[in-house]
Amino acid sequence: MQRRGDFVWRAICDGAAVDDELELDSEDHHAGGGIVENNYGRGGVRKLVQLDSCREMLHRDVGYDCDGDNASNAVCETYKLVADEERYPWSFPDGTFDLVISSMTFHWVNDLPKLLMEIKRVLKPDGCLLFALPGGNTLPELRSSLVLSELERTGGVSTHLGPYIDVSNVGGLLTGTGFQLPTVDVDEISIGYPNMMVLMEHLNRMGEGNACKARRERVGLGTFLGAACVYRELYPDEEGEGVVASAQVIYGIAWKEHESQQKPLQRGSATKSMTEIAVTKTRGSED
Repeated sequence: MQRRGDFVWRAICDGAAVDDELELDSEDHHAGGGIVENNYGRGGVRKLVQLDSCREMLHRDVGYDCDGDNASNAVCETYKLVADEERYPWSFPDGTFDLVISSMTFHWVNDLPKLLMEIKRVLKPDGCLLFALPGGNTLPELRSSLVLSELERTGGVSTHLGPYIDVSNVGGLLTGTGFQLPTVDVDEISIGYPNMMVLMEHLNRMGEGNACKARRERVGLGTFLGAACVYRELYPDEEGEGVVASAQVIYGIAWKEHESQQKPLQRGSATKSMTEIAVTKTRGSED
């Protein structure tokens, strides 16, 4: 039997929430245990174009029924395109999309400013770019453990993790490529693992290995074992039975320019000085 509380989740996924209103009467929206099909798409998106250079990744969810109902009842018209994200220009005319979404892919791009310029080109005026990517403070425990172990055994260090973007550079990248009203937020996530080896296995299966050209071809087993011991000693979890891995996720949103967007006033047009707006009183100022 379906729980009544599941309707809120289903409504969000299937687009039953329209015009900022969520109808919570499940009897009016369910037919045979499923959401009645409507014309509003999923989350307000009626047509979706998915682009990826890897065909297996792009089609990995084909036939997967996330709702428990017939997959053909999906109300969002979806197109899948296998293409290289860094081969410009893309096969889309100028001003094609209202929204471009990127989830944890920007850190694999070699020329990120050029990619942002291409995204800006295919966006309509006042179109939105929404993205998430791992930040520079991702996996510091693994990075430092490998560095310490490699220094001890080889006398030098090499790259072991993919390069990540520092959060302080994201806003400059957006404004430098012509995006307006950028907003950046950061989330810190901690995940527990039994040991460093399990963490590295998960990273490998996620495809998040080291892709740097200048990486060392082979790292000795002793370096990995030493790094695992350093990791266990320096970064244990609260129970002391495993280790902690930290990830920094950067969220960003920005818009393509449009005349309707708010703009700053011209420099020098202020009618009041800062001393008139805010006055700081010290302890002896009233004496």
